[in-house]
Amino acid sequence: MAVVNQPVRILIVGGGYVGMYTALGLQRRLSRGAAEITVVEPQSNMTYQPFLPEAAAGSVEPRHVVVPLRKVLRGCNVVTAAVSRIEHARKVVLIQPAEGDEYEASYDLLVLCPGSVSRLLPIPGLSEQGIGFKTIGEAIFLRNHVLSCLDLAASTNDAERRRKALTFVFVGGGYAGVEALAELEDMARYATRYIPGVEPGDMRWVLVEAASRIMPEVSVRLSAYTIDRLTERDIDVRLTTRLESAVGGRIVLSDGDAFDAGTLVWTAGVKANPLLRKTDLPLDDAGRLCCAANLTVKGVMGVFAAGDCAAVPDLTKDDPNALCGPSAQHAVRQSKTLIANIVSTVHGGTLRDYRHAYAGSVASLGLYRGVAEIYGVKLRGFPAWWMHRTYHVSRMPTFNRKVRVVADWTGALLFRREVVSLGQLQQPRSEFEQAAERRRLP
Repeated sequence: MAVVNQPVRILIVGGGYVGMYTALGLQRRLSRGAAEITVVEPQSNMTYQPFLPEAAAGSVEPRHVVVPLRKVLRGCNVVTAAVSRIEHARKVVLIQPAEGDEYEASYDLLVLCPGSVSRLLPIPGLSEQGIGFKTIGEAIFLRNHVLSCLDLAASTNDAERRRKALTFVFVGGGYAGVEALAELEDMARYATRYIPGVEPGDMRWVLVEAASRIMPEVSVRLSAYTIDRLTERDIDVRLTTRLESAVGGRIVLSDGDAFDAGTLVWTAGVKANPLLRKTDLPLDDAGRLCCAANLTVKGVMGVFAAGDCAAVPDLTKDDPNALCGPSAQHAVRQSKTLIANIVSTVHGGTLRDYRHAYAGSVASLGLYRGVAEIYGVKLRGFPAWWMHRTYHVSRMPTFNRKVRVVADWTGALLFRREVVSLGQLQQPRSEFEQAAERRRLP
């Protein structure tokens, strides 16, 4: 692969779960003399997304669900920038820093794991009014925004403005949407204890799902159970319903209902990173990289891929066209196969196929409530919630972060939940701008 006495240049595009763990494994198993590992990622940290709902609800400190890449990947060269184009024919990527001109970087082996982005639809008002739920920034924003809406409702005499502030709409009934809605509703319900004039019954929480059921990853029976638990909390679940418009915060649904909402969260699916369309590599109809079972990109040499951006055959299914789903469960295990196959490539060994039967799913529905389906065993309520936390803390990268997350949970058992809105984070320059305006006044 490499010239004698020259290390193999391995370039990893993406520092998410797959990218970080692949780089971590390679720096442990390959010496600097054997390889030079570079990770290119626009963010300086990796976010463990399954904990975003708990971070938004305040159950976990937001800093504890992110892992600083440079601190963990000491044996790698971490570049905080975006990849704007990939030309595998020349074995170069174009790197665009946050400021300055783009430049080229060469490689011998390329690992693509840039993940996915929110899949938006051309709905009027969505891009102006909506917010996603894929980053730690969005989770922090939503926490502060929901609490600010409660403060506004308690401080205004305008009935319409109050009603709008207390209406929260989530579009998308997959795991991300259900967990985000359940955790934030649980937090807001608790917060009303300390906000005179705002009662839990004053709030309106709406979940909009285009399909006939929510959480397709679990059985129909467990999906129905989840709807029952949400309905018991007066959460309005709209199935076979689509968002038609959100112009000016006016929510219009396909079932004919229309109302104003101060919060619109979009969790209706993801799509492969658009970067992949700026490459000379083969893509499927969904814009994902066409991969073999050994996680190499079909038809090209020296390119590996895994995670949400890769269309990897699912060898555990009888259907030859079955593909692995875009889940954290596959990402965790694909990174292990990816590490082994890259090491084998560097040392001239053979590659092995990725094979993993879907084990099941776990989801939190707020404090002490959850649903889980593991290897056909269905859990509900507290046992499922405990399983959710146990599983995800075991998958949380680094011992440091595991301890910090457990410490957050332990503190929550001993002390009451913090429900403070740090609204200044949304507009950090407002105080400075007001001071500057006052200075200009005569």
